[in-house]
Amino acid sequence: MARNPSIIETKQLNVFYGTTRVISDVDMDVETHRITAIIGPSGSGKSTLLRCFNRMNDLIPSFHMTGSVLFGGQDLYDASVDPTEIRYQIGMVFQRPNPFPKSIFDNVAFGPRVNGFKGDLNGLVEDSIRRAALWDEVKDRLRESALSLSGGQQQRLCIARALAVQPQIILMDEPCSALDPISTQSIEELMRELSNEYSIVIVTHNMQQAARVSDYTAFLNPGEDKISELIEFGETRQIFTNPTDERTEAYITGRFG
Repeated sequence: MARNPSIIETKQLNVFYGTTRVISDVDMDVETHRITAIIGPSGSGKSTLLRCFNRMNDLIPSFHMTGSVLFGGQDLYDASVDPTEIRYQIGMVFQRPNPFPKSIFDNVAFGPRVNGFKGDLNGLVEDSIRRAALWDEVKDRLRESALSLSGGQQQRLCIARALAVQPQIILMDEPCSALDPISTQSIEELMRELSNEYSIVIVTHNMQQAARVSDYTAFLNPGEDKISELIEFGETRQIFTNPTDERTEAYITGRFG
């Protein structure tokens, strides 16, 4: 697979909560217009690593880090960087659908309105919902509550909401874990379509999902000291068919985790 330019790079990334180090020395690249999966057992720091990419961990008072996270070559943690601006450029979709208690339309319009969007808001909302493969299901219901949608529809609405602020990257933290198999399939198909225009990083505990949807896979695993490290990172096909580390093979074949 031909390599694309990197959009996020971590260099010697260490994450601490208070004095406790939870992630050690992670070096990895996220390529543009690719899907990168982060896998590993529960408690391995997958979500913590993901949230380093848009500074969501800043909301945890005891969090601090060393090393660097570069976004388009700029250090995300430089004092001159506004975390709020970063979160518009690097959107996030959470484990459970979390629509606002507003109409379907207002959910998608929320971010652009906060940003002072001056263009065609109706067109932007429609385009975002179309990109999230939800338009045909909700086009006649835009003024209804988003809470009236099914779980799978709510998750696609949350993706549309993320797209509406026109990000470069979409982070997804186990976006299908609360969904049924049919909804999961539609989200996976949507991810593949969106990767033509966006860079996507997904945390998943589902090995089959990682193998199906991602181009690259990062495997995190805690050592005996409970500190997680990046055991292996590479093309998904190689990780799942010919891993270079026996711990990776043991995890993906279900011998632990």
